[in-house]
Amino acid sequence: MNRPRSALPAGVREATAADIPALFAVRTSVRENHLDLAQLAERGVTPATIAEMLAGGAVRSWVVEERREVVAFSMADMRTGTVFALFVRPEAERRGYGRALLRAAEEWLFASGWATIWLQTGEEPHLRAHPFYRAAGWRMVGPADHEDVRYEKQRPG
Repeated sequence: MNRPRSALPAGVREATAADIPALFAVRTSVRENHLDLAQLAERGVTPATIAEMLAGGAVRSWVVEERREVVAFSMADMRTGTVFALFVRPEAERRGYGRALLRAAEEWLFASGWATIWLQTGEEPHLRAHPFYRAAGWRMVGPADHEDVRYEKQRPG
């Protein structure tokens, strides 16, 4: 598969390997769906594995910065059609960063040829992720691994 390019939402840029420490800082700062570095490593998520993914070209990440510091990021995998990370530092919430980063991932995956894309999030009904994804046009389709649920979205049009 080639690497499609699309216009990024305002304030969003593609992440580089130099951003990896900041990605982990954001990921471990969240209040919901929190995992610490040890828990992430248990799932195979380490700086080395993320660097390998980004270098391979089939995984892409996007970030938003405030005052030259990464405060939010998303990641997607064009081989599987999945958005597998979307996190915003608590102090940067409610500024539209999550929507912009989700849109970047969606556009890239749809441009990669996927008619249906998917993601997983925690199954707990009180999580803010559920109304967030539904408002963005995603539909919950059932259970997934790690006590998560699966959401899917169809290509527009």
